[in-house]
Amino acid sequence: MRLDCPHCGKRDRREFTYRGDALALLRPDPGAEAAAWDDYLHNRDNPAGLTRELWYHDPCGTWAVVERDTLTHHVAGSQAAAEADR
Repeated sequence: MRLDCPHCGKRDRREFTYRGDALALLRPDPGAEAAAWDDYLHNRDNPAGLTRELWYHDPCGTWAVVERDTLTHHVAGSQAAAEADR
C-alpha cells in the first residue's frame, strides 16, 4: 500500500505509523464535562469502508489525514493534519 505524504509525495506504507481514526482531531474543549472526555477516550466506531485516519510519516515528521477504504485498502486521498477539516 502506498500513502501520500503531503510533504514528500507517494511513499510506501512502511514509512508511516498508523495513529488511529482522525476523530482524534475532534477533542472536546478542555472544560468539557467528564462524560464528553470519557466518550472521546474510550468509545470508537470500527466502520468497514471509507474512513479518515491519522498517519505519521516517520522520515519527515509530517502528520497526515488519509482517506482509506478499510475493505480494499484503496487510498482516496490525504492532506496535512494541520489543514484537515475537524
